[in-house]
Amino acid sequence: MARITVEDCLKRVHNRFLLVHMAAKRVRQIREGSEYLVSSPKNEDIVVALREIAAGKITAIQNEKKEKTKEKE
Repeated sequence: MARITVEDCLKRVHNRFLLVHMAAKRVRQIREGSEYLVSSPKNEDIVVALREIAAGKITAIQNEKKEKTKEKE
């Protein structure tokens, strides 16, 4: 299988810091027993998380609380 790169993930997530946060959160979910969203046998959890992000299976949800405070200002 082809290697996954940060550039592949940045096509979906336009901020490197958000990408790192998303990948770390997904790795924690996988290690706690969550099922893989892409077929990726014999890969480490971080590679699976990055593959899921690059495939568009994982997306970031913006914090609603921040949006509400911005509307009030």
